[in-house]
Amino acid sequence: MSGQLKVLLADTDPDRAGALERRLMQIGDAVILRVPYGATLVETVAAQKPDVIIVDMARPDRDGLDDLRRVSGDNPRPIIMFVDRDDRAFMEEAIAAGVSSYNLATASFPDVRPIVMAAVAIFRKYQRLAADLDQARATLLQRENIDRAKAMLMRQRKFDEPRAYRWLRSKAMNESKQIATVAAELLAAAGQEGEGE
Repeated sequence: MSGQLKVLLADTDPDRAGALERRLMQIGDAVILRVPYGATLVETVAAQKPDVIIVDMARPDRDGLDDLRRVSGDNPRPIIMFVDRDDRAFMEEAIAAGVSSYNLATASFPDVRPIVMAAVAIFRKYQRLAADLDQARATLLQRENIDRAKAMLMRQRKFDEPRAYRWLRSKAMNESKQIATVAAELLAAAGQEGEGE
């Protein structure tokens, strides 16, 4: 990881937050941000664009998870949570809300550097997997549209499959479009015609 690491510290207890901030200062390239007085976590994440969010909860708070869900939906970031009591059900809810790393911290905090670095790495891997999955779904949808468009041409124009594909490819080349785009437009036009009947 190159450059400075912007860490947003959201806390519910000033003493614990201070202890955690001192630990975070041991990460040499970390810039530690706080949620300003009167601002919400969601607003702060949108404005400050931190690389990682650390939530320090003196005790598990299910209401606090709503903000984390919104952050995960609007501005996904690795979220590290420290709590002072073990609660498996809450841990599962926190992970479902977008928490990347859930940690039990009692009187003293563990070495936070490996926790932060691992959470960031895991989050990035998850984001890559999610992007790959989205790309695979888009590719599958494009192939399905091409197959449906070919079937429609075969039915309407009495083309065989190779000729239907050549027709789509030729139209795509003439219009400087991808075959999948031409197929989708053809299917959309056919759907509108069908609705008008």
